[in-house]
Amino acid sequence: MALVDPRPEQDLAAVLARRVAHCPRKPWIVTARKSWSYEEIETRSGLLARGMTGLGIRAGDTVLVMLPDIADYVVVWCALSKFGGVEVPVNVHYRGNLLAYLVNDSLAETILIDDRFLSRLEDVQDDLKQLKRVVVYSDAGNYGPGLADRLSRNFEILSYPDLVAETGYDGPGPAYNDLMGVLYTSGTTGPSKGVTMTHAHAYEYARGVTEMLELDENDIYGVHLPLFHIAGQFATVYASCIAGATAVLATAFSPGRYWEEIRTYRITCTFLLGAMANFLYRQPRTERDFDNPLDRVLMVPLIPEVEDFRKRYGCRVSTTWGGTEMNCPTRSGFDLADNRSCGRVLEDRYEVRIVDSMDEEVPDGTPGEALVRTKIPWITTNGYWNHPEWTAGLFRNQWIHTGDMLARDRDGNLYFVDRIRDAIRRRGENISSMEVENEINTHPAVLECAVVPVDSRDTEQEVMAVVVLRDGEQVEPEALVRHLETRMAYFMVPRYIDIVDTLPKTPTGKIRKFVLREKGVTETTWDRVAAGVALNR
Repeated sequence: MALVDPRPEQDLAAVLARRVAHCPRKPWIVTARKSWSYEEIETRSGLLARGMTGLGIRAGDTVLVMLPDIADYVVVWCALSKFGGVEVPVNVHYRGNLLAYLVNDSLAETILIDDRFLSRLEDVQDDLKQLKRVVVYSDAGNYGPGLADRLSRNFEILSYPDLVAETGYDGPGPAYNDLMGVLYTSGTTGPSKGVTMTHAHAYEYARGVTEMLELDENDIYGVHLPLFHIAGQFATVYASCIAGATAVLATAFSPGRYWEEIRTYRITCTFLLGAMANFLYRQPRTERDFDNPLDRVLMVPLIPEVEDFRKRYGCRVSTTWGGTEMNCPTRSGFDLADNRSCGRVLEDRYEVRIVDSMDEEVPDGTPGEALVRTKIPWITTNGYWNHPEWTAGLFRNQWIHTGDMLARDRDGNLYFVDRIRDAIRRRGENISSMEVENEINTHPAVLECAVVPVDSRDTEQEVMAVVVLRDGEQVEPEALVRHLETRMAYFMVPRYIDIVDTLPKTPTGKIRKFVLREKGVTETTWDRVAAGVALNR
């Protein structure tokens, strides 16, 4: 079988140029405010690319982007793609030490940031080592001179309009194997890791989704995932561009208004995390459930009730398995093997092995770590940004070690079993247990803690913290939550807190987390949701 070559269009700039040549006035991005055609995005991104290069940003330079889900985020992303700038998306919920770490680790000298997040940058500005320039995006056009003055002590401050040139960019573009982005994905036993993505890698990720959804130019694609996520940016917006479809940047996902948005915008296909699908499925049934234009759903992972979901809402469902590092090596098609499989290996592009701790293959039906290798160059990561030691671990024995435990049946269907390490997956967010533990340990009453995943009835997992207090100290779980919500993204704040006398440990002093995972939630565990404690997002 001939291999599929990802290089004809090479990069986002080339894909967008082709769409402009074919359908310039067709809407690409639709928001509640207005519709943006392919030609408008092309023109605006060209002016911005010219402005960025005029400012001294060069091909290969990392640029932090901390923006909400707006059309201009797409403009910024396309502008960087035109001249080879390397986008580093920043989770808009980050703050404190996590934000400072990402900014420093990225080695970026420039951040493009919405004015509503500036106070978070101010909080950590004295800890930032490489950052030199802050470009402020403001819908209102007024973010307060006091804040700008305080930031100007350490950085050059520019406004977004200052970057927009009068003529478009006409310089050289990137090669398909040049770096397009660095996407930070939470670590398991250490800090978040910056996954490098080439243009070919990003293109293959997006094009794979067009195949999984059978996406074409007649489709209207609903985007309910944030643009700082790989699924929000590549699996939806980029995939729409490749197919010549229209992408609707809907409001943040809400089960209560989801179907009205589907009907209002006439959305025909979408991407649903398993937790999102589960929330929708658990809504009260109505006579209008079947009355909607949604035809195709990429659901990752599948919910157990997927067959009833399909019948109830009148849609087809496919699924996959993958990750930022290894792309998406599997496909299920719309003819699902069952309600648990994540598809079969796409053998013209990928190889997948299921192995034991010595990287020896295990028999069918036996769970093991999934290793991935490609038959086409550049369509998986080159490694972790700025950390060759982590890259060496990722590629040991010349295979990508995914950290995912899978099993394969005799027919070649793959089944996700669990994460091998300590990362927590909550509603589409990857959370490093170590990062949460570090912030809990900043509380003066805490001696030590362990953070583990517990199963969630909403699919995926919830965060549980098992905490040991200092002698003579007391702290209520809600007070600990209030301490944490100012220091980390809301989705990282533990739902469950268990205050105990000691943690189970090995003879060498390491915490035996598997004991805590197996124990899970008990009668002594405090539940933030049950207690009615809401977080300030």
